[in-house]
Order: sequence, then structure tokens, then C-alpha cells
Amino acid sequence: MAGLALAVLWRRPWLFVLVLGAAALADAVSYGLREWIGRERPPLVYPEPKPLVSVPGSGSFPSGHATIAFACATVIAWASPKLAVPAFVLAAAIAFSRVYDGVHWPLDVLGGAILGVLLATALLKLVEALRRSRRATPPG
Repeated sequence: MAGLALAVLWRRPWLFVLVLGAAALADAVSYGLREWIGRERPPLVYPEPKPLVSVPGSGSFPSGHATIAFACATVIAWASPKLAVPAFVLAAAIAFSRVYDGVHWPLDVLGGAILGVLLATALLKLVEALRRSRRATPPG
């Protein structure tokens, strides 16, 4: 949502596309890893305390919410370094909420945060390389 708001306010539709792309990539990769790794979530290991939200059926590592939040924060920080701190604070709050809610282990969100930053950085480098190659290609 923040990516859409910034794209509209700054009149940069490509920013929304990048944030959406980073979120989709982060979601797909984190889901694939959760299914592959299959780490059990805290409520399946310890019945008490009860989680504050319903327990998702997928594995626990890495946290999808953390991966997506940090991927989007990375793109926003790249587009506007002035917003880096608020974007990463929001991402950290989202990641912490998954542990607080009782559906992730702390290392799940740490792994998700690292994965999100790495995926978004790779996406941004790919976009930059594509932009440079377009500029370097002579017309005709």
C-alpha cells in the first residue's frame, strides 16, 4: 500500500511496479522455501501459550511476512533514501508481530528479513542492468 501511495504522490508508476514485483518475488520464494524446509511453527511444538492469530498451514521458515516487508522496504529505501529508516522500522515491526503473535520463531523472521533484502537487491540490480543495456543499444 505504501508503494502505491508513493508512486501516486511522486508520479512514478514504475515504483509501484517495482514494489509489487519485489513483493511477488518475495512471496513466491519464501513460500517455496517454507514448503521445502518444512519447519514446524511454535504452536505445533509448544501448545502453550496459544497463538494470537490462526496458525497458517505452511512451514515456519522463512517468515513470508518478514520477507515481503523487507523486500518492499528495500525498494522504497532505494527509491527514496530519506524514507529508508521509516520503511525498515515498519518492516521490523511487521516481522516482530509474527513472533509476538506466536506463529514464527525469531530466526524465521530474521531469515525472512535477510531473504527479503537479498531478493529486492537482486531485482533492483537486474532492473538497473536492463536500463543500462537499453541505453547502450544503438537504435535501428
